[in-house]
Amino acid sequence: MRFADQTKIFVKSGDGGNGCISFRREKYVEYGGPNGGDGGRGGHVIVEAIAGLNTLIDFRYKRHFKAKKGQHGMGKDMTGASGEDITMKVPVGTQIFDENEEFMVADLTKVGDTITVCKGGEGGLGNTHFKSSTNRAPRRMTPGAAGEEAWMVLRLKLMADAGLVGMPNAGKSTFLSTVSRARPKIADYPFTTIAPQLGVVGFQENEFVLADIPGLIAGASEGVGLGHRFLGHIERCGVILHLIDGTEDDVVKAYDTIMAELREYGGDLATKPMVLGLNKSDAIPAEELEEKRIALSDVSARPVLCLSGVTHDGVPQILAALWDIVKIDQAKRAQELEGIAEGNSVTEPSGWSPI
Repeated sequence: MRFADQTKIFVKSGDGGNGCISFRREKYVEYGGPNGGDGGRGGHVIVEAIAGLNTLIDFRYKRHFKAKKGQHGMGKDMTGASGEDITMKVPVGTQIFDENEEFMVADLTKVGDTITVCKGGEGGLGNTHFKSSTNRAPRRMTPGAAGEEAWMVLRLKLMADAGLVGMPNAGKSTFLSTVSRARPKIADYPFTTIAPQLGVVGFQENEFVLADIPGLIAGASEGVGLGHRFLGHIERCGVILHLIDGTEDDVVKAYDTIMAELREYGGDLATKPMVLGLNKSDAIPAEELEEKRIALSDVSARPVLCLSGVTHDGVPQILAALWDIVKIDQAKRAQELEGIAEGNSVTEPSGWSPI
């Protein structure tokens, strides 16, 4: 399945049904009076976050979503049926923006989060509503209200506990395949990974989700290489694993390049908790490896762990360091969820209204 993390769609709620002009027609009842029913409400357009999805690919091929219209009112004071709502299923972590991507309508971060993005039009009034002591036979009704419509952008940010960053061929995909059952493409050329990959990592008796994004190079913030559009997928991570290729001649430059791109992207990525790993230790002489480790530690002002995704040397230490931060982040998120009022509906932000 292709990975799709952003798409633009058109949504329209249903129009309300028209009210009815009708009079009671019954044998031996000379003055039956008005009995026109109201029109039904148009269908709403609802977006719901569900488990089991990790891509917006379904919205690449169908981009127009229109709810049903409400039925018109009928005689005998019968109200028309409401139009059927449509519910669009999206992955957890989906954000909804306006057409120009200037305003975020909703951020669906939990399973079951829902938001009504377009409300159905109200049904019109039948002539029964207009009878009075001076107007016993009103021939008046109101049409149903038009439904709302809007173009909006869906953007997916994967929900992961930890994220992998690094230069192309830093060994991120190899590491992911080593510590999880994910099977990303691995090859000896740059940009083997062209879409984010997720893997569930088991450490001791615990599990956490690790996200691997395509490699970054200098100028990614200006669109060089694959750009930095995929960095949004690690915005929600509690910790970043920064892997550096130990076979590089200048590991400090590689570190500085990635950190510069993280700062350029924003989103507080550069200030997130980070575990720094010097990868491919099996391909470097011990003395040279230690020199590079010390140089990295000096420039980053943090501990540097050596590892090899191929031989698994140092991998348990990396996972332990990640888990120490992930468990704190998971506990913090759990407390935040407990503080949220019951119910999964997402309130529409002030200022948002469909066209």
